Amino acid sequence: MLIQPKIRGFICTTAHPEGCAAYVQQQIDFVKSQPPLPHPPKNVLVIGASTGYGLASRIVPAFGGGARTIGVFFEKPGAETKTGSAGWYNTVAFETAAARDGLYARSFNGDAFSNEMKQAVIEAIAKDLGTVDLVVYSLASPRRTDPTDGQTYNSCLKPIGAAYTQKTLNTDKAEVYPITIEPASDEEIRNTVKVMGGEDWELWMDALASGGVLAPGARTVAYSYIGPDLTFPIYTNGTIGRAKEHLEQSAIRLNQRFGAGSAFVSVNKALVTQASSAIPVVPLYISLLYKEMKRHGLHEGCIEQIQRLFATRLATDQPPELDAKGRIRIDDWEMRPEIQAAVEMAWNEVDTENLRRVADFEGYQSEFLKLFGFGLPGVDYAAETDAVRACSAGT
Repeated sequence: MLIQPKIRGFICTTAHPEGCAAYVQQQIDFVKSQPPLPHPPKNVLVIGASTGYGLASRIVPAFGGGARTIGVFFEKPGAETKTGSAGWYNTVAFETAAARDGLYARSFNGDAFSNEMKQAVIEAIAKDLGTVDLVVYSLASPRRTDPTDGQTYNSCLKPIGAAYTQKTLNTDKAEVYPITIEPASDEEIRNTVKVMGGEDWELWMDALASGGVLAPGARTVAYSYIGPDLTFPIYTNGTIGRAKEHLEQSAIRLNQRFGAGSAFVSVNKALVTQASSAIPVVPLYISLLYKEMKRHGLHEGCIEQIQRLFATRLATDQPPELDAKGRIRIDDWEMRPEIQAAVEMAWNEVDTENLRRVADFEGYQSEFLKLFGFGLPGVDYAAETDAVRACSAGT
């Protein structure tokens, strides 16, 4: 079939297999161009491993340190008449490249929140690897079924306490306009914490420990975001921020259970991902941020950010530097005062007419399409392609 991007709101409903493979190979090539990780983990489990930060967290230890990896995700395989999801094709490409380099890679496709998935992964670790020494929790989902009560909880992207009015960006029409978001109810706050907080991270770590597949001194990291003051009402002080507070509390509890220095929250940079594209206000901020960080030579995509995280924080012989709340801050370049001052000035100025001059909207669009395998050099998008591709997770 011929595959072209079909964009609906903040998602693309198609994905290109060769394009996704080219994008994954770009990331692999970048990691191989860097010095090898000084003290890489040997066996890595990545929960939420098929796109964005999770995919990068599988690529970096594998191709930068020779790690054996297991990835968990929920993705859709392709069919004869319909494309699979980008994450599915990313995993096919990752496994193909890993096999070519003689690296162990095994994948599990399904509900990562379920007890059944945890047990299947534990059995695979025990059989194939023995233990894992690093667990990366990078799961992003709008809903979660709690395995203890069987209830499904839905998250929401809302402020807390009062309505929030701010500029936002319609990425389809390149329009800047005001948006007002009503505050979340108490139930919506609780549900968002259930979905996006650290409860499932803790359940995974407890299950891995009970199954005897955590190596002595094993470490785990979960990803978070803080951002600037102008996005606080919708993010840090909103429902997502409340969930991220719970994530940090989970890290404290995990350190109490498994020993100090075993669990970390890494605060990462704002990037174009499938998750960030869904958050009102944030895409406009990212477009402005990209322009300033590129101007200062500080821009990083997912793979560059995770490469730096591993090379300077996680895969060294020293404990990672932490902030006053015990978090890794790999958003340090984003939050430099000169960067934030420039972004704030541009924020006050930006509108529909000057969007392409004031912001890096083209860069945002390009990165968004790459998430789904479009706009990659060397890919013939006018050629027929087979949407059916297999990975170790099965079809």
